[in-house]
Amino acid sequence: MVEKETNTMRDFEAKIRREIAPFTDVPILFISALTKQRIFKAIETAVDVFKNRKNRIPTSKLNEVMLDIVKQNGPPAIKGKFVKIKYCMQLPSPTPQFVFFCNLPQYVKEPYKRFVENKLRENFNLHGVPVVIYFRQK
Repeated sequence: MVEKETNTMRDFEAKIRREIAPFTDVPILFISALTKQRIFKAIETAVDVFKNRKNRIPTSKLNEVMLDIVKQNGPPAIKGKFVKIKYCMQLPSPTPQFVFFCNLPQYVKEPYKRFVENKLRENFNLHGVPVVIYFRQK
C-alpha cells in the first residue's frame, strides 16, 4: 500500500527504471487492487506486448529501413578497421531475433548493439518485447 501524493507515480517509476537499468523499454503501469483502477489498461498493455512479440518483419522491409540507418550511423572503427553491414534478417523464432551480417562482427560493441535495438523498436513497433541481436560473419 502506497500513500498517494503529488509526484508519487513519477518517483516510483524513476526508482523502478533505475532497478531494471539495462531494460529501458518495459511498460510500467500503476493499478489499484482496492479501487480496481486501470486494471483493464494492464490487460490491454499485456495483449499489445504479446502482439508485438509475434510480429514478423519481411526481410526486404527490414533491410530497406535498417541499412539506411546503418549507413548514416555506422559502427565506430576499431584498430583502424571499419565494420560494413551487408544485410539483415529476422530469425524464425518465437521472440524477435535479428541477425546482421557484416565483415568484422567481433568489432561491434555493446553500445552499437543497443543503438540498433532502439532503432528496431522505433521503426517496427517492438515496444516492451525482448529483442535479441546477433552480428555474424558474412
